[in-house]
Amino acid sequence: MAAISSPSAPFGHVLTAMVTPFHADGALDLDGAATLATCLVDAGNDGLVVNGTTGESATTTDEEKERLLRAVVEAVGDRAAIVAGIGTNDTRHTLELARAAEKTGVDGLLAVTPYYTKPPQAGLLAHFRAIGDATELPVMLYDIPGRAGVAIHTETLLRLSEHPRIVAVKDAKDDLGAASWVMSRSGLRYYSGTDVLNLPLLAVGATGFVSVVGHLVADRLAAMYAAFAAGDPAGALRIHNDLLPVYTGIFRTQGAILTKAALTLAGLPGGPVRPPLADATPAEITQLSADLADGQVDPKLFTR
Repeated sequence: MAAISSPSAPFGHVLTAMVTPFHADGALDLDGAATLATCLVDAGNDGLVVNGTTGESATTTDEEKERLLRAVVEAVGDRAAIVAGIGTNDTRHTLELARAAEKTGVDGLLAVTPYYTKPPQAGLLAHFRAIGDATELPVMLYDIPGRAGVAIHTETLLRLSEHPRIVAVKDAKDDLGAASWVMSRSGLRYYSGTDVLNLPLLAVGATGFVSVVGHLVADRLAAMYAAFAAGDPAGALRIHNDLLPVYTGIFRTQGAILTKAALTLAGLPGGPVRPPLADATPAEITQLSADLADGQVDPKLFTR
């Protein structure tokens, strides 16, 4: 496991949910993935999530997922925690992906709430416990009811925290009260999964971020975390406020779309998105450029 791992920060503090680079014809760009991963770690990320939602995992094959993990681990696995997205709405398939990911040398697993099927809490307990039992890797749960259709309830999270390999939550439930309750009554480490709530979640006890805008501003996210941890909430708030246009700009539409547009502006690997996503329009790119400028981001410099 990467050297930055500790009980208080099992996957580091600043992780980016990395896009999956594709060639112009839609084929997987493994060289581009290695280059992008290297740029992201050089820019200040101490962890990367690969094959997550921003990585368009819904439209990559199991073979592509494994090849992508191997490329990223080879490129930066000695310098950053690599967390593999393995969640599906089929427990059996999820366990297959978890075991395949473990063989690539990743440091942990990200397991999203099973989507669309809306399982009951008893089903979620069984699903996540099975993931914890499937490998020797630590597991981060991904609680995102807006996409999954069902939340992981507080009591369910507390019961899951008893599993020795379920160690963290990527929180996109956006309920600071619920997050506070779980953190105060368990050892689960929380990572903000909604960029605009990065600082508010730190204020109630979070460990760090799993960010999309980390593609652009990892150094500033790291500075915000460091300021807060050093007892300088005013300094952290200044960074948060300065980043608001970036948060807004990247999420005017689905995050992968505009992140890839920003990477293209910077001349970095990203390429097109796969259907049913659609590449950014000229008008969206113009607006994105204005948003990044407002957030003091130069696309030509943000990963250098």
